[in-house]
Amino acid sequence: MHRYIKVDAEMEQALTEVTNAFPFPDYFYPWLCGHITIAQTVQRFLRPGARILDFGAGPADKTAVLAALGYKCTAADDLQDDWHKRGDTRRRILDFSEKMGIEYIQLDGGALPDTGDFDMVMLHDVLEHLHDSPRDLLIGLLERVRDDGYLFVTVPNHVNLRKRLDVLRGRTSHPPYELYYWYPGAWRGHVREYTEGDCLALAKALGLQVRELGGTHHILSKVPPRLLRAYLAVSRFIPSTRDTWSMVAQKPPGWVAKPELDGQELRELTGLKSWGELAH
Repeated sequence: MHRYIKVDAEMEQALTEVTNAFPFPDYFYPWLCGHITIAQTVQRFLRPGARILDFGAGPADKTAVLAALGYKCTAADDLQDDWHKRGDTRRRILDFSEKMGIEYIQLDGGALPDTGDFDMVMLHDVLEHLHDSPRDLLIGLLERVRDDGYLFVTVPNHVNLRKRLDVLRGRTSHPPYELYYWYPGAWRGHVREYTEGDCLALAKALGLQVRELGGTHHILSKVPPRLLRAYLAVSRFIPSTRDTWSMVAQKPPGWVAKPELDGQELRELTGLKSWGELAH
């Protein structure tokens, strides 16, 4: 397996621990799917022992790496993806989380802790699935983060190298239409992917200070092996062509949530007098 990033002994040990405990072996590819870069990003901002809320954690694979590194982790997810509901998958996720020392909250029946002392809230590959604005969700999560704490999000890059080439060839940059058409029930795939400018606009709207923003690799497993080295070489010189955006933004002291625009702000930003004008 191609290792495009170096890790120290502590990280190697954490990855080994999670790999040995994780109950879904065909799901966990830490060298190709962002587990390492996410953990290293957290290490740049927080010391072990810090409290982290991982929202939309799925099987808690990324959460578990951080737990193995000594962070106090809470994971939250509705576990409503189709594969989550097959057989005893949910139980295996919860058993794994307990084994790794992770508090797991099922959002279809449980509530997030009513606390404001998390050091960081993370959302990895979550925002692109939302059908509505992330405003209310993120405000609610940030209210659970201490002053000077962090929001850490990773989102698919809507203009990564593969999608740019697809569009140039007249192909769609969205998932295959057949996948969307035949999907059972409510669509759980990507609704809106992000660009660098979108990430900056998100942080500004939330009143946060961007501390780190850049392109990274989270889905190298989808790159054909024969093209992997060439892709890594190109993306090394043009980071904006990588598959994922990674942003860490800080909550300033005295932060106050902004739930809506006033009339003047709406006109200045959109040219509209009211949101109702969009219907005409």
